[in-house]
Amino acid sequence: MAAGFVLYDYWRSSACYRVRIGLNLKGVCYAQKPVHLVRNGGEQHGAEHHALNPMDAVPVLVHGAEVIRQSLAILQYLDEAGEAGGAKLLPTQPLARARVRSLALLVTCDVHPLNNLRVMQYLEREFDATPPAREAWMRHWMAEGFRAFEALLASDPATGLCCHGDEPTLADACLIPQVYNANRFGLDLTPFPTIRRVNEHCLSLPAFEAARPENQPDAA
Repeated sequence: MAAGFVLYDYWRSSACYRVRIGLNLKGVCYAQKPVHLVRNGGEQHGAEHHALNPMDAVPVLVHGAEVIRQSLAILQYLDEAGEAGGAKLLPTQPLARARVRSLALLVTCDVHPLNNLRVMQYLEREFDATPPAREAWMRHWMAEGFRAFEALLASDPATGLCCHGDEPTLADACLIPQVYNANRFGLDLTPFPTIRRVNEHCLSLPAFEAARPENQPDAA
């Protein structure tokens, strides 16, 4: 895929993590511009970044003169852009595409929004939630989502080495960062054997290894 991509990124953001996975799977050459979400009150709130993304959030992908916001929109743009190469993040068959999208959306719409930084900061600021209370909140909602995700994987013969078949898709790009968060905050993953198996396989692949938070240039 042609160069000229800049990813506004934060090493520990799971939304950025999923985009890095997608960029790597697509074979995209891209530059990273770190946006620290905590330092100095959060660089995402600065005037420069606010002009780029009024939601004061990452990731943002700049492709030439174009700006693409929101991780799923970025990933689907990469898959649909005429010059895109590499792996297909979405299957071509409609039912398979719907399954992959539904798995991805379970993470990005039902689990992650309840556990992102601004929610944790709001709970602390407005409700005096202590760190243990905030982390218990996160584990609860991750567990709820993983119970559903595990059932959907385990009950469907379309599940293979990855969430759908044996090649990574949009679903894997969304799941693996959420597993990283689950491990980070001490969620017991014992009840989710299929998720653990898919996670282990994906992390053995170069595209996922390169996207790991600890492998990013701004990793603290």
